Amino acid sequence: MNLKPLGDRIVVEPAEQEEQTTLGIFLPETAKEKPQQGKVIASGPGMRKDTGERIEMDVKVGDKVLYARYAGTNVKLDGKEYLILKESDVLAVVE
Repeated sequence: MNLKPLGDRIVVEPAEQEEQTTLGIFLPETAKEKPQQGKVIASGPGMRKDTGERIEMDVKVGDKVLYARYAGTNVKLDGKEYLILKESDVLAVVE
């Protein structure tokens, strides 16, 4: 990947949304909800304190995370959609 996030930012690959409900109804693109779950594929070095020291990130590459619905910035690279988030936009790590 050619994205290297800075500071306390991470790059997330959003999880694919279901195209069919449990009852068998196919959903059009306009009816699908924006994903709130994805996999961290890149992580920045962390924020700096006033003293210049780095604050270690809690989220690591490979973590499956839940994030705020309208958080981050959507980016499209090589035909794939990614989301760049601040670490504070991550609500939880799925274990």
